[in-house]
Amino acid sequence: MIIYKKQITVESKGKTPTYINITDAVKEAIAESGISDGICTVISPHTTCAVFFEEYAHDEDENGNESLQVDLNNVLEKTIPDHDSAETFVYPGEEHYQAVESWPNAENYLPGGDRTALWNGDAHLKATIIGSSEVFDVDNGKLGVGSTGYIYFVDFDRTRPRQRKCKIAIIGE
Repeated sequence: MIIYKKQITVESKGKTPTYINITDAVKEAIAESGISDGICTVISPHTTCAVFFEEYAHDEDENGNESLQVDLNNVLEKTIPDHDSAETFVYPGEEHYQAVESWPNAENYLPGGDRTALWNGDAHLKATIIGSSEVFDVDNGKLGVGSTGYIYFVDFDRTRPRQRKCKIAIIGE
């Protein structure tokens, strides 16, 4: 049994959910692993990000989002509205604000002490619903999916642009 791990870094835009097609990076990791048959797990370690498997839709909006991603945003927005005021969600509460303010790197999360930078309750809920990981078949050293299936990493947090990590773990022989 072989275990191969790789971490990739992606850039989120902020202001809107950021969708990143990571299919080629996953295929590359499988090739690098030397594993012929097994499973590949793609994982987001971030609580406002998700990983999902969907058809590549070809058509894009003015922000570069594929039509299925636009549809997903619209459906999620109906269920989970954008966190645009302190009244939208219970999160974050006063204890959470105080905890973050006590962190040595608090400025990363609260630039200039701006508490609105934590208004990302919608991102947490959307990522929870979509899920933080997906598991795929590795078959004859290749990603075992059909030709129209693609793997996407999405950062639902609109508070600011930033670098995000995505972990790929391949197990097999």
